[in-house]
Amino acid sequence: MTDEKKNTESTVRWDDHKIRSTYANVCNVISSREEVSMLFGMNQKWDTDNNELVIELSDRIVLNPYAAKRVALLINNIVEQYEAKFGEIELEQAPHEKLES
Repeated sequence: MTDEKKNTESTVRWDDHKIRSTYANVCNVISSREEVSMLFGMNQKWDTDNNELVIELSDRIVLNPYAAKRVALLINNIVEQYEAKFGEIELEQAPHEKLES
């Protein structure tokens, strides 16, 4: 009897016939022990009467923690490549996002 290894490599075929594209200029992430939810939407306008920013949410992507970590690594790599080519992306922080020293 010979010990032959079977070729277990799989190919991935991306089936995009049902894909839809959505533009978002706002993203938020919430999580629990079992899942990570990414919320996407559009910054519509400031309601100056109520000092309120209106965000119209359009999509929610729910991931398990393992898929969320893979997405985080992929996005981090893409941002690093972008900044290497075009320069650092400067983000303005909203007052509630600023970290205390």
